[in-house]
Amino acid sequence: MPTISVFEPALCCNTGVCGDDVDVNLVSFSADMAWLSEQGAAITRHNLANDPMAFAQEAVAKRFLEIAGAEGLPLVAVDGVTVLTGRYPTRAELSRWAGLEVPAIVPAGVTGLGLSDATAAACCPPGETDCC
Repeated sequence: MPTISVFEPALCCNTGVCGDDVDVNLVSFSADMAWLSEQGAAITRHNLANDPMAFAQEAVAKRFLEIAGAEGLPLVAVDGVTVLTGRYPTRAELSRWAGLEVPAIVPAGVTGLGLSDATAAACCPPGETDCC
């Protein structure tokens, strides 16, 4: 399975999900990363403030910082190849890079309840399966 490495700008903590002004993108990315890990994917996350050695030791991150600077972060690499810069990846992108089936898109603000197909069939009109 491919290894995904995420190199982030200096954040207040390892996830950036702290303090009074929480960035919703970081909340979503943290959830997506946890989901990916639960699927067995190999993913690492490196914060410039808390893990600067990862940037120095990883050629793709070191070269990126030399050229673009910290302003260009985040940087996402798959097996040492840059695949995304300047924004956090979506769950669909992470899934694709990890070689997993891309999850169904869930509307913003809706949480998947983990209902089985049988449960969905019991509470949905005929022909619909995603209404529960």
